[in-house]
Amino acid sequence: DKIVASGAKIVLSRLAIGDLATQYFADRDIFCAGRVAQEDLDRVARALGGSVQTTVNAVMPSVLGECEVFEERQVGDERYNIFTGCPLAKTSTIVLRGGSEQFMEESERSLHDSIMIVRRAIKHSTAVAGGGAIEMELSKFLRDYSRGVHGKEQLLIAAYAKALEVIPRAVCENAGFDSTEVLNKLRAKHATGGTWYGVNIDTGGICDTWESFVWEPALVKLNALSAATEAACMILSVDETIKSPASEAAAPGAVGTGVPGMP
Repeated sequence: DKIVASGAKIVLSRLAIGDLATQYFADRDIFCAGRVAQEDLDRVARALGGSVQTTVNAVMPSVLGECEVFEERQVGDERYNIFTGCPLAKTSTIVLRGGSEQFMEESERSLHDSIMIVRRAIKHSTAVAGGGAIEMELSKFLRDYSRGVHGKEQLLIAAYAKALEVIPRAVCENAGFDSTEVLNKLRAKHATGGTWYGVNIDTGGICDTWESFVWEPALVKLNALSAATEAACMILSVDETIKSPASEAAAPGAVGTGVPGMP
């Protein structure tokens, strides 16, 4: 009675709602749903401007949320409760449908990656050209710099520069192109000032990926280079590997290693 008197038209509960209460609300043109996850309750409350209540004694118009349209819609084999026109909503819900679970998981991963890239681009406004362009430019810079360095450091810098070419090479191989030919073209172009030239997966050649709107957030590249450098330094810092003689004696496939004195 207190919920009806408050003027609420939609009731969501984390606990189950019995048949008697459901029929009571239905007779008074009130929609109710039970066993709603706490996360969903919090999201709905934030979007509608209401607040989650733990008792019906404090249900007043000031704690109720509002929306323009509420409907129950059938999507495939599932039914969804959809709130539209929420005054405080800053998010949207995307419903993915597919023929198999594997396809759904792959679509979710791709969509999540795309959203995260857009999020990083909004938070960090700096960007670089993709398609292996920034890696080739860094490789050229490190090669030129290594020629003026004496000692073993020159070999390390040259090896780092060569490792950066793995990215455009992988792009070529994934697209089914000859990576050796494309990399030779990229080296020549970057040597003559083509800073933003990368792999063109449409033609199998090279192009100015910045002009082609193939961009990547600079933060992603910085994090990738930092993580790869730290991993390489950690591997190089391992100067000795200790093996247990007992484990070498009991190698896989060995037979006849029973207790001495036993037949």
